[in-house]
Amino acid sequence: MRKPRWWAELSLIGLVYAAYSCGRLLVRGDEASAVGHGLTILRLQELLGIDVERPLNRLFTDVPALGIPADFAYASLHYLVTPAVLVWLFRRRPAHYRAARTWLMVSTLLGLVGFTLLPTCPPRLLDPVYGFTDTMAQFSAYGWWGGEASAPRGLGGMTNQYAAMPSLHVGWALWCGVMLWRYGRTPAAKALGVAYPLLTTLVVMGTANHYLLDAVAGAAVMGAGLLLTPYALRLAVRVRGTAEAPPVVSGGCETSTGERIPGQRSAPTSADDTSAASR
Repeated sequence: MRKPRWWAELSLIGLVYAAYSCGRLLVRGDEASAVGHGLTILRLQELLGIDVERPLNRLFTDVPALGIPADFAYASLHYLVTPAVLVWLFRRRPAHYRAARTWLMVSTLLGLVGFTLLPTCPPRLLDPVYGFTDTMAQFSAYGWWGGEASAPRGLGGMTNQYAAMPSLHVGWALWCGVMLWRYGRTPAAKALGVAYPLLTTLVVMGTANHYLLDAVAGAAVMGAGLLLTPYALRLAVRVRGTAEAPPVVSGGCETSTGERIPGQRSAPTSADDTSAASR
């Protein structure tokens, strides 16, 4: 298979990410339904005894040495580590790059479907009576973000704060972890492949940006994307083959030696007539 061209890959990734970002803005759910979905998730977790967000959020709020680095991680690593792993795969593991890139893109588009069907209010936007503190708002003086998720100050309107289910922070981190574990050749790379998605899961819950079930859904979306990747690759091959196939001028008809057009032979020469008469 032909090696991907860097400029084509950059254009494709940029196009998918632009579609994803615009889609997040276009599918903003109303506040009432988003809050309702968030409370439903929280109550389900309480029923199951897995509502671990509150103690983590309290710890991050009370200990700035944990909360501030967690806010920096939430606001930046999502956008730095994933492209870095993509570039590393493109340069160092080109045989695996196309499948890995397709897996990431398919899963991202599935996540957009989740945002559309289930707008969800994150814990930090719930009424304070539920016991959550928005650490990014509390520690906003230390970073470039404001009180509206990880968006830079003044650009809060450019993000959909109810795009919380599934957590693609966790989903993308899981993808990065799998890539580092499978294709990294050093123990450090493999250790990072395990630590990064686990750390991201703690960060998204400790900063009150996601519920545990958001993180679980993020992992599930990546699993579904992995299952759909072979089909997406086959479709891409068919589309590429159709686009690159040269036109068949004869419409599939073949001519034999001496034929000007199919089914019409050239008139015999005098030498041919003499030969035929002597037989």
